[in-house]
Amino acid sequence: MRKLFSYTLGLAVVAMGLTSCDNAAMERKLENLENRVAQLEGNGKPAAPNTTPVAAPTPEPTGPLPSFEFAETEHDFGKITEGVVAEHIFKFTNNGEAPLMISQANGSCGCTVPEWPKEPIPVGGTGEIKVSFNSQGRVGQQQKFVSIQANTNPGVTRLAIRAEVEAAAGAPAE
Repeated sequence: MRKLFSYTLGLAVVAMGLTSCDNAAMERKLENLENRVAQLEGNGKPAAPNTTPVAAPTPEPTGPLPSFEFAETEHDFGKITEGVVAEHIFKFTNNGEAPLMISQANGSCGCTVPEWPKEPIPVGGTGEIKVSFNSQGRVGQQQKFVSIQANTNPGVTRLAIRAEVEAAAGAPAE
């Protein structure tokens, strides 16, 4: 039974991530879902607020480590028209003491898609992370993030993109 609820919860989280760019709304939906699962597992009793277990701190890695050095960690596309897919390449160098491996890169929204090198970046080597932003349905000021998980310390590096999206000609005003 617990596997079923865990599986259902996982699917719901993925579905919310694909359909929503509003982090606050997504967090509320997730909290409501967690409370509902807790009710079902605990004979109808709602979960106490803020009872999410806290993960144990990750031990600091030892030994030689790779290190990102980005030419820039933020990019502003400026004004773009709704519907444009804007792209930017973030260039980096491995200034560490070991090969750099990027295990995952995730956009903060389904409209932000990163592409990253899958092969190790040697010490002193360079690489690129291409970020595509689909502005369809995103009129107004936009700020999105890409979280990069790698064998660095810290293990996650964040890149940011911004744009002011103007409604396409002929689009209804909001």
